[in-house]
Amino acid sequence: MFLHHRLSFSFKTAVAGDQRNRSGSKSESEMELAAHPALKAFMCGSLSGTCSTLLFQPLDLVKTRLQTLQNHVQPGGRKVGMFAVFLNVVRTENVFSLWRGVSPSFLRCIPGVGIYFSTFYSLKQHFFQERAANAGEAVLLGAGARAVAGVCMLPFTVIKARFESGFYNYLSVPGAVRSMYETEGMRALFSGLPATLLRDAPFSGIYVMFYSQTKKLLPPEVTSSSCVPLVNFGCGVVAGIMASVVTQPADVVKTNIQISKTRLGTVQAARHIYKEHGIGGFFCGAVPRCLRRTLMAAMAWTVYEQLMAQMGLKS
Repeated sequence: MFLHHRLSFSFKTAVAGDQRNRSGSKSESEMELAAHPALKAFMCGSLSGTCSTLLFQPLDLVKTRLQTLQNHVQPGGRKVGMFAVFLNVVRTENVFSLWRGVSPSFLRCIPGVGIYFSTFYSLKQHFFQERAANAGEAVLLGAGARAVAGVCMLPFTVIKARFESGFYNYLSVPGAVRSMYETEGMRALFSGLPATLLRDAPFSGIYVMFYSQTKKLLPPEVTSSSCVPLVNFGCGVVAGIMASVVTQPADVVKTNIQISKTRLGTVQAARHIYKEHGIGGFFCGAVPRCLRRTLMAAMAWTVYEQLMAQMGLKS
């Protein structure tokens, strides 16, 4: 009897120990996953995307309205400016209408910026852990990270453009997805993919190049001083202006494709814009877009680098 109890006790102890070991290894695995640098980069990017999206959404709406309004302006007619569109939205709708489309913007930007920064961090650690990327490599680094994020978030990009245009009466993001799927098919959710990649990949590539190269030109005492966030923001503004101007035509083409009720190809949309409005048509909405993309990117990178520094990671 004593031997039976002794064996039973030993067996239970061994099982309990094994369960503790499994539980311990599982919790350690979960902690390692939670502490993974790429996941931290995702979290930092998502937080920075949340702040900048909420703050600059009105500029994105005004940009989209300008690009869609040009299709209804007669050749030689009076052009509508950014402030006229802004005031018209407030007067005919209400001030909160400036944030129309903020829901799909959040759904796109919060995970999208997180995916971008985590991909960027992973690529940088894999290829450039021992040295800094040169100008050409910085372009490829930024473009590659943005291409991944752009493809993943494209359905929300399409929905956001339609919300902002004012041409569609969608009541919610799920309702918009259901309506598009039922009336236009799955392809509608991925409309404008080539134009989106032609906009986003070069934008991020050019941005990262100018951002990194501008920071390299600054003396070490400036980049290591207490005003680092301000320095990062200034470098981001310079990079954002350059990247926004270069990629503006692709943004106009993308918007026209995604809000069109007829299926347009990238070349077809570009030809239509040129035929109706000339070269100037490709730069419609350039001012609000330049302001938004520049300030948004500068803020996102500033917040991202500060958060990464707080976590002890090199951005």
